Amino acid sequence: MSQLPPCPQCGSEFTYQDQDLLICPECAHEWVADGAVETDDDTPVVSDAHGNLLQDGDTITVVKDLKIKGSSSVVKVGTKVKNIRLVDGDHNIDCKIDGIGAMKLKSEFVKKV
Repeated sequence: MSQLPPCPQCGSEFTYQDQDLLICPECAHEWVADGAVETDDDTPVVSDAHGNLLQDGDTITVVKDLKIKGSSSVVKVGTKVKNIRLVDGDHNIDCKIDGIGAMKLKSEFVKKV
């Protein structure tokens, strides 16, 4: 029988595994069994078009011409955007683009610089 690690929250030795999660029956804490880093904050995990993880404050480049809804303007390929902020939702990048202003972008149309 394999030894499961104790609960990182309360230290209980009575942990059990349910698929990919380890669960503590005493405090009901759940964590990933494969040793992945667990984060307590609510920052979303977002990756760019090439699979690179994005973080708040990163600089990105647009990889496709993007029409701006309700306008005749276009965000061109290669436009650099500095100091992005990650948010929840379908358009998960909040940023300001020079010459255009505040926008929300989808991470699938950008790459990390």
